[in-house]
Amino acid sequence: MSGVSDPTIRPVAREDYEAWRPLWDGYNTFYGRAGPTALPDEVTHITWGRFFDPAEPVHAFVAERDGQLIGLVHYLFNRSTTAAALTCYLQDLFTSAEARGGGVGRALIEAVYDAARAAGSTRVYWQTHETNHTAMRLYDRVADKSGFLVYRKDV
Repeated sequence: MSGVSDPTIRPVAREDYEAWRPLWDGYNTFYGRAGPTALPDEVTHITWGRFFDPAEPVHAFVAERDGQLIGLVHYLFNRSTTAAALTCYLQDLFTSAEARGGGVGRALIEAVYDAARAAGSTRVYWQTHETNHTAMRLYDRVADKSGFLVYRKDV
């Protein structure tokens, strides 16, 4: 994409809420959480607060271009029974429709890799829906497949 500047990747700031929220809502809509199945506002507000609570292992970066937020990534650190170091789970990744294909997703993933290394983590992992072919083309270039399937049961 010639003529388009590289995004600035930075930690989310409290004053970003109004610009972050449409990206968050877009991410949730993509995964079917909209209208009657939307996340309760309480969950969104709790999530937002966790980014700024030093006792929480949940973190966020945003991508910014020309003063506009165009992407987000949320990640967290967790313990593992098979490693001494923390493991980093990249939980949410989303870019605005206008920013797709311009390296924003890759830049956000690379920022998480850097944060994981800085925290002493040796692994970053994530999951996506099997129908998310556009994202998987990027993921196939920036990560290795683990061979594991994800099972889930809401209880």
